[in-house]
Amino acid sequence: MQELDHLGAQVLWNQWGRTWPADLQLIPSQRAMIERVAKYSVATPTIARPTWWGRFTALGGLVLQALGHVKDLMRLVGQLLLDVAKLLAHPRLGPWRDMSGHLYRIGATALPITALVGFLIGVVLAYLTALQLKQFGADAFIVDILGVSLIRELGPVLAAILIAGRSGSAITAQIGVMRVTEELDAMRVMGIAHGYRLVMPRALALAIVMPLVAVWTTVMALTGGMIAADLALDISPAFFMNALPKAVDIANLTLALGKSAVFGLLIALIACHFGLRVEPNTESLGKGTTASVVTSITVVILVDALVAVVFKNVGI
Repeated sequence: MQELDHLGAQVLWNQWGRTWPADLQLIPSQRAMIERVAKYSVATPTIARPTWWGRFTALGGLVLQALGHVKDLMRLVGQLLLDVAKLLAHPRLGPWRDMSGHLYRIGATALPITALVGFLIGVVLAYLTALQLKQFGADAFIVDILGVSLIRELGPVLAAILIAGRSGSAITAQIGVMRVTEELDAMRVMGIAHGYRLVMPRALALAIVMPLVAVWTTVMALTGGMIAADLALDISPAFFMNALPKAVDIANLTLALGKSAVFGLLIALIACHFGLRVEPNTESLGKGTTASVVTSITVVILVDALVAVVFKNVGI
């Protein structure tokens, strides 16, 4: 090899441990290239191993960051209560057009995907349940299992997860883009409150539309389960429809609607919270949107588990 480029010289220099070997034979052009690399190359920085104190301070930083998020969320909740009181005091001046637009974008446009996912979940759950019930001759109990599981738990949670991933991310991205384009600063200069015009319409819209989407998802899931039960266990749709009201108490539906409204309110508040915290750069926008979706889904599951424990004797 007669010629040596910078990349090859850098590889050799690093392989030698950034020191000249004792017995080395090079032609003048190769030696000049390696000398140039040795002169201007920067040593690779060594990464220090984390100590127990470093881990402790990192944990403290995470705790402080989490407390900061909680404080901002509580401030957002308080501001929302004040804005709702202002809306009730002066309803004619409320942002009704914004709210109606959010109702359409969050609710109506989400019906196809929630219907498809709900229907498929109902089919899968019915087939898996049928395989177990056949072993004990308890085919008729598939109505009880599907009714309680879909109406009380899976329907509202599935709808909330889909809305969190679909609409929650959109809310965070919308407010984050307003931060990047300095629209939020312009609103503050003009005296337009962020909470009243940005947070409250989205929070109220999600709180209203979430129970409706949950009912729609549950109905489609029950439809899929009813069709699968007819194919797998020869349980007719007429028997399914007649046995469902007897198998599921009305308290389950009330509980599902109530926690669906809570899910919608939490998703909206979390999405707006992360949107308002976005820095004026695209990297922060992407991180904020991701954190919004992950946090919303996690909070939905935690709240659902808490509700399941607290109201374990309701409707069962």
